[in-house]
Amino acid sequence: MTSFYVVALTLILGLTTPVMAAEMVMFEQPGCAWCKRFNEEIAPAWPNTEQGKRAPLRRVNIHDDIPSDLAGIPVERFTPTFVLVDDGREIARLRGYPGDQFFWALVDEMMAKLDR
Repeated sequence: MTSFYVVALTLILGLTTPVMAAEMVMFEQPGCAWCKRFNEEIAPAWPNTEQGKRAPLRRVNIHDDIPSDLAGIPVERFTPTFVLVDDGREIARLRGYPGDQFFWALVDEMMAKLDR
């Protein structure tokens, strides 16, 4: 009977352990005009899109300490830079914000790499 409880506890703990998921990391900095434009044109809609649900937006100021879980992701001084990260590794990168019409097509190309 004891082994049953060990197996049950292992399953329960496994279900509560956070799973690394894909995220879209936006490297940004204060005063960035293209970051501002992204914030006006895309950011409000991002969480409601298929892309945003699959890879939530995570903002990282390039002048702050980079979070330890992103230590293996190269940071550029060009902002915004969007990096699709899955399970701690870089999948794809988009340098700059090309405007709302081109952005979605480029993000779709990035997301397609998640399926590989």
